Amino acid sequence: MAIAQTGTITPGDNLVVEGIPPIPVSIAQTVERYTNFRSASLSSWHPTPREILISTRFADTPQVHLVKFPQGSRQQLTFFPERVGGASFQPTKGDYFIFSKDIGGNEFNQNYRYDLATGEITLLTDGKSRNSRGVWSNRGDRMIYNSTRRDGKNNDFYIIDPTNPQSNKLLTQIEGGGWGGLDWSPDDRELLTLEYISANESYLWSIDTQSGEKKLLTPKKAKEKVAYRGGIFSKDGKGLYVVTDRDSEFMRLAYVDLATFKHTYLTNRIRWDVEELDISQDGKFIAFVTNEDGASVLRLLNTATRREKKLPNLPVGQIVGVNWHRNNEDLGFTLVSARNTADVYSLNIRTNKIERWTTSETGGINTANFSEAELVRWKSFDGRQISGFLYRPPSKFTGKRPVIIDIHGGPEAQFRPSFLGRNNYYLNELGVAMIFPNVRGSTGYGKTFLLLDNGFRREDSVKDIGALLDWIKTQPELDADRVLVTGGSYGGYMSLATSFQYADRIRAAINIVGISNFVTFLEKTEDYRRDLRRVEYGDERDPKMREFLLKISPVNNADRIKKPLFVIHGKNDPRVPLNEAEQIVATVKKNNVPTWYLMAKDEGHGFSKKKNIDFQFYATVMFIKEYLLK
Repeated sequence: MAIAQTGTITPGDNLVVEGIPPIPVSIAQTVERYTNFRSASLSSWHPTPREILISTRFADTPQVHLVKFPQGSRQQLTFFPERVGGASFQPTKGDYFIFSKDIGGNEFNQNYRYDLATGEITLLTDGKSRNSRGVWSNRGDRMIYNSTRRDGKNNDFYIIDPTNPQSNKLLTQIEGGGWGGLDWSPDDRELLTLEYISANESYLWSIDTQSGEKKLLTPKKAKEKVAYRGGIFSKDGKGLYVVTDRDSEFMRLAYVDLATFKHTYLTNRIRWDVEELDISQDGKFIAFVTNEDGASVLRLLNTATRREKKLPNLPVGQIVGVNWHRNNEDLGFTLVSARNTADVYSLNIRTNKIERWTTSETGGINTANFSEAELVRWKSFDGRQISGFLYRPPSKFTGKRPVIIDIHGGPEAQFRPSFLGRNNYYLNELGVAMIFPNVRGSTGYGKTFLLLDNGFRREDSVKDIGALLDWIKTQPELDADRVLVTGGSYGGYMSLATSFQYADRIRAAINIVGISNFVTFLEKTEDYRRDLRRVEYGDERDPKMREFLLKISPVNNADRIKKPLFVIHGKNDPRVPLNEAEQIVATVKKNNVPTWYLMAKDEGHGFSKKKNIDFQFYATVMFIKEYLLK
């Protein structure tokens, strides 16, 4: 993408632009500071010194960097045109690390070894299939990872000594695309694995790391489906610490005795989901995170007393990537909040000292006054309470404010108060309010709520947006006559559905990598994903379900889309194929309404390269100014 000092912006060679008017250079100049936010996330501790690998971006894509002490320089180690998906040190010596990357956003990740002494990089996988990065053995001599190389559909387990690529071999074949490794047993004889069926159904298995023999640890319950979200072995190997919604609306931390398979629940008093966990090297403490009305709370459990240790308060936001150093004292994590972009921190559990390892740039903007999220609630068509987060523009903007409704994907996801990045431009410079709803089917509110949009109830979640439009009308500071709806992936479907269900109540819509026809989506999404998505949306091979899915699909209701539409997609998207964008664009154009289309040939399920993200942002700003603010 070329930007001259005057005139218009030339799209990059990999961008296909249709219907978008020439973008003045003045837009790029006006928004420039908001395009220069950076972030950093924790990838791995070095096993001996207090050093970390992080993921951050200095050029066009996120790469692996080494940081040797808090606030130390970020030494870039990988230099690829494609983003690098994190990294993990060899866990005993730390003389090399493993990282993953794909090509053009196709998500067919390959694993590589990076030798710190020489900087040499060695490919460890076949270069063609889709591979997980894998789980280290305790001795650090082997990794077990998943790969689709056998047939492109099933996520088989492979084992490798990363220092010897020729050692790579199939450990065991499985059926399904939702399998993944969790943890090796202390004696390295078993691998704890998760078989994911759907958001509310999953199972734990053990796999013999020599023979590949599988053993089901959590049999199906007769009366209810049960989900497990994570698990680790106790250090004596006699039990597991797991996260599960067994016998509960919410995900709890539990201890499972491997002799009796009895579950002992450790977080009964916490009426929120437990999200992730990690156990210290000596087994004395478990760090875990709870999701409390969208905010993360870091907690520490003594495994002997099963009591929590009081920790210092952290800023309200999201905490991810909890990771112990082998010294049993330092707990690393990534923290992001409304006024701070994602950065890496550590907590010393002996002293309760918090250290910030990275301070990412914010384009020279003082973020201290950025809008904080406000929890709002409204009643939907069936009396059920729905919630979301409202970000208000600064008080300098008077009168009723236009609104952007931004709907998350998944659909089994949840909007969490976080750093809005470029979206802060809409708030701070354009005076637009933003609402991020968590419609039925979102996680974080119990498994009953999670199931309310499945199958034939798909449109009930769209009605939740209709109820939100009603609520906006009652708010004296919001302008119900100026509303734009947007979303990515499943949120893209929701924006399209809102466009035809409530065409007279919105000004415009933006659909990012969204589903326009559920049947073609299910038929063309990658093989390893298809059955997993059928559980959520319905099986298109069933005649009644197929008829229903076709009936509610936006492309078959496109004649009712009467307001301007902006469609954004990546050519290499393995989840929602490009055809979903092409067919809705072609159909809506027939309505003689403004239809903008942006496609990147070198991207997948969302844009990851800064130059492409920048052009998307410039075009979106122009679309909002043209169709929401006028």
